[in-house]
Amino acid sequence: MPTLLQLKSFLAVVDQGGFTAAGQLLDLTQPAVSRAVASLEKELGLPLLRRHRNGVSLTAAGDRAAAHARDAVRHMELMRTEVAAMAGQLTGTLRVASLPFATGTMLAPRLRAFSDEYPGVTVHLMEGSEPEIRSWLERGAADAGVVSLPAPGLEVGKLGVDEMVAVLPAGHRLAALNAVSYAELAAEPFIRSTGGCAAVFTPVAAEAGVELGADFEAHEMTAVLDLVRAGLGVSILPSLSGPHPGIVSRPLIPRTTRTLALAISPGTGSAARAFLRQVGARTL
Repeated sequence: MPTLLQLKSFLAVVDQGGFTAAGQLLDLTQPAVSRAVASLEKELGLPLLRRHRNGVSLTAAGDRAAAHARDAVRHMELMRTEVAAMAGQLTGTLRVASLPFATGTMLAPRLRAFSDEYPGVTVHLMEGSEPEIRSWLERGAADAGVVSLPAPGLEVGKLGVDEMVAVLPAGHRLAALNAVSYAELAAEPFIRSTGGCAAVFTPVAAEAGVELGADFEAHEMTAVLDLVRAGLGVSILPSLSGPHPGIVSRPLIPRTTRTLALAISPGTGSAARAFLRQVGARTL
């Protein structure tokens, strides 16, 4: 029978995209992770991963195995946490996925309060785009994650409201304005973020009768900021991303906001539910 270490190592490689990152997540050496995955493949009789120069991908057998491995690991963690809860303790692991700009402002203070109250729970923080976070929640790769509302079918707790702002190179002509309209942005080369922001501002632009182009596209927010700083165009990003050298932000006309919430995946364990209770749970 596969061991828990084998299953956790296999899933860590899948989720982190490689053996070295998986080892860092599990606090194991890269060779130890490789041995655990190799022994799992030997026991199951088929290769589960394709090794590439830039990472790994699942074989057909690996895709099937990953789903069962997630269920097995989840049930083991549920057993531990629920038995410990009966003894008045909360233990286990809490895997929290966050939007990078929300980690320090919205999530970190709540994680600090949670860790103070439940010192027996180990917290693993993951960061990614909103589509990635929703996928992690759906697959059970994360127990809780920061998403924007609405989030149908998920149990959520509101974190706060984030305002979207126009992001301009310092010295840009629009930086002299107190606020920038969508029409003014549409007249400039536009840098579109593919990390989830476009889903917020695109409907507002359409209501304003404006279509924002995509002269450049970037997934990471830092890449969008680098392109803006280089004077290649303007963009729209969350205000929570904070001030950045060489960048000017201005409010949008019309004002554009999104509500961020902590969501937990279906069937998650006691640690995630305890964290959600701290935030303030409700079902949407």
